[in-house]
Amino acid sequence: MSNPYAHIIEPLDPQKPEHKFFNLTKLGDPRYERLPFSIRVLLESAVRNCDEFLVKKEDVERILNWKQTQTQTVEVPFKPARVILQDFTGVPAVVDFAAMRDAVKQLGGDPEKINPVCPADLVIDHSIQVDFNRKSDSLQKNQELEFERNKERFEFLKWGSKAFQNMRIIPPGSGIVHQVNLEYLARVVFQQDGYYYPDSLVGTDSHTTMIDGLGVLGWGVGGIEAEAVMLGQPISMVLPEVIGYKLQGTPNKYITSTDIVLTVTKHLRQVGVVGKFVEFFGPGVAQLSIADRATIANMCPEYGATAAFFPVDHVSVQYLQQTGREAEKLGYISQYLTAVGMFRDYSNEVQDPDFTKVVELDLSTVVPCCSGPKRPQDRVAVSEMKQDFEACLAAKQGFKGFQVPLECQDVSIPFQYNGVDYSLSHGSVVIAAITSCTNTSNPSVMLGAGLLAKKAIQCGLSVKPYIKTSLSPGSGVVTYYLRESGVMQYLAELGFEVVGYGCMTCIGNSGPLPEPVVEAITQGDLVVAGVLSGNRNFEGRVHPNTRANYLASPPLVIAYAIAGTVRIDFEKEPIAVNAEGKEIFLRDIWPTREEIQAVERQFVIPAMFKEVYEKVEKVNERWNSLSVSSDKLYSWDPKSTYIKSPPFFEGLTKKLQQPKSIVDAYVLLNLGDSVTTDHISPAGNIARNSPAARYLTSRGLTPREFNSYGSRRGNDAVMARGTFANIRLFNKFLNKQAPHTIYLPTGDMLDVFDAAEKYQQEGHPLLVLAGKEYGSGSSRDWAAKGPFLLGIKAVLAESYERIHRSNLVGMGVIPLEYLPGETADSLGLTGRERYTVVIPPQLTPRMVVDIKLDTGKTFQARMRFDTDVELTYFHHGGILNYMIHKMTE
Repeated sequence: MSNPYAHIIEPLDPQKPEHKFFNLTKLGDPRYERLPFSIRVLLESAVRNCDEFLVKKEDVERILNWKQTQTQTVEVPFKPARVILQDFTGVPAVVDFAAMRDAVKQLGGDPEKINPVCPADLVIDHSIQVDFNRKSDSLQKNQELEFERNKERFEFLKWGSKAFQNMRIIPPGSGIVHQVNLEYLARVVFQQDGYYYPDSLVGTDSHTTMIDGLGVLGWGVGGIEAEAVMLGQPISMVLPEVIGYKLQGTPNKYITSTDIVLTVTKHLRQVGVVGKFVEFFGPGVAQLSIADRATIANMCPEYGATAAFFPVDHVSVQYLQQTGREAEKLGYISQYLTAVGMFRDYSNEVQDPDFTKVVELDLSTVVPCCSGPKRPQDRVAVSEMKQDFEACLAAKQGFKGFQVPLECQDVSIPFQYNGVDYSLSHGSVVIAAITSCTNTSNPSVMLGAGLLAKKAIQCGLSVKPYIKTSLSPGSGVVTYYLRESGVMQYLAELGFEVVGYGCMTCIGNSGPLPEPVVEAITQGDLVVAGVLSGNRNFEGRVHPNTRANYLASPPLVIAYAIAGTVRIDFEKEPIAVNAEGKEIFLRDIWPTREEIQAVERQFVIPAMFKEVYEKVEKVNERWNSLSVSSDKLYSWDPKSTYIKSPPFFEGLTKKLQQPKSIVDAYVLLNLGDSVTTDHISPAGNIARNSPAARYLTSRGLTPREFNSYGSRRGNDAVMARGTFANIRLFNKFLNKQAPHTIYLPTGDMLDVFDAAEKYQQEGHPLLVLAGKEYGSGSSRDWAAKGPFLLGIKAVLAESYERIHRSNLVGMGVIPLEYLPGETADSLGLTGRERYTVVIPPQLTPRMVVDIKLDTGKTFQARMRFDTDVELTYFHHGGILNYMIHKMTE
């Protein structure tokens, strides 16, 4: 069908009539110029893709009418321009695609129809670990180990890049997905199939939002949802509220972008922006570099918003120039965005659109800060860190408490490391990592760290050798400018050697701590600290032995490493005493913004970006030497413990099955608030006493060969056994943290997988009870796939994190929500009851259903299928089943 908006198509340049665009200003609709810039991107996609089937004219009208629909739930389709994946989430996506090809063939269809329609980039950045540090060859050794451990996975991904069209793979060793996206993959404006249109994307990593800092609308979705987009389906989304975040003032000279972002994170958590867009405006935005904006946008999942958008302005174009984009591209980007009214002048208030609500921040009020000890939104001013940590030690177990008895709070445990005596106490720093996309993409904080290291060395300071220090830059460009500016040698001297290019410590790939350190921590039951420049610090994530973890700017990571403890007041106490006995304070070595900017102007230049990225897809010799089959169907190896055909499509028929009520379900787990995907989904190291370890041992592997859960996301047998295996999982059945539950028929305490397996063998369906913000954190599809494989048919929670709810829907698991004002406690639920969820034959979005207990009690809950499309997926048994049915019609 022809597009009903074809009449607004025109050439951008009359001299080049073959390059056209949909000129939204020609809609002649006064509502358009009042729309937030982020909503204009949604509108352009709807107009360009309008086919009166997947995208209808009424959808365009709904988006234009955005302001009037704020109080309603209005569903619209969105077709992003591209999809981005990283290898932890990319491997299961390619596994699913390969299994879907098998299923389509089995049902008599053409398997090659399973193919990305929407361009997809996959960056391999999550596999490398900090096994070696503080050695000049750490990088090489870690990369060698990465290949040794992950050869099977890499071969599989390389097969996928050949078997599937429209899929580009950026090899390991290139950098962190979000930084590579920012510096290299971002188009800002697409020029494709004869049309110009805004770059936009969804990604299988919650920090995909980082790209919003460059004016590219993007956010994280579940891997399952991303697969549907790759196969040409639009995302069905509720038209969001847009919170206008006005920035004013100028930050003081000692403030880093990390301080600003942690302040914004806490503020927006308090405002309440879950499921909403945040759009930044005001004169203060012009004070921020693109790297600063990207840092703020990166932390978007930590304040709960869907996207944190900075519309394109002249600073964005300067950044594109700095990162080596071609002059022709820069020309049409500015020309196109100006023509459609999407180019922003932050000083021009006339351009300010309508927002749902406006909140403000004066940048001059920002103070140096960290976040922790267990959540990114728990900001602590650096001046209050000592006092706050000591309060946390004493406070009862919780997000800000460790419940350490008073008489144990000042315990000191001596140990020997490399023949020298040291001691550890509560608050001792044992991991200090400059890591993660949040900060390593930002030259100002990376050079700030380098300058601080230089001054520290010149003052005779050092870092104790048992502290696990590391530097994992987000791209080769970072190493280039740190080296050229002369600060790399000082970072290395303090122990911050480049250990790899990838997420590393921020996702739990921190590698082992020295054995004497672990023994001292265990002996004293110590609350020791990890300090990292990452974006996540949930319990059990960074390292099993660091119970306190703080997010901090790269310079502060070094400062706390030198101090050796977080129990320090930098304003009153020296950071260290040098060999001459002189007290050195942090203020003596802290660089100013002006110092940093001068070095940045001199050394961060376009030639670096061009040189690094011109060879990015060819530079990894180990990757280049992998040889793989050219078959379009994957030959599954039954001996593989990394790649396995998943059981999701077993028994799939062409005929749809009517959804059935869940009858007499047992509760597998009774959980509280803020259960994150780190608690649910397998992540980090595989514990030697876990069901996953027992499975791998039965396949002939030794613990040294276990690798991490993340690396084994292509094997459902490992992942199902690692679901709910986090040692910090607090289950009300046990009233303590443990990866266990009660098998209710006998009262036995079992590993969660073992209990679920017993229930399944006896044919019992399962439920999970939970509190607020169930599934917050990373956008892990295994946090939905794992529970599905455990036999969990529904989750009953007070509220859900957006991505996790859509992942549950994608796997056919019902997200149930208590009615307003009701909770498990108010309803008197213990979790020991049997639950029957009555599913009526006719379902509607967000409908209320009856839940009957074996005690005779009945109450109601809302089914969180929010849209008709989500209900369609449910009727098919999940989003992937729906796609298979479509391909075999």
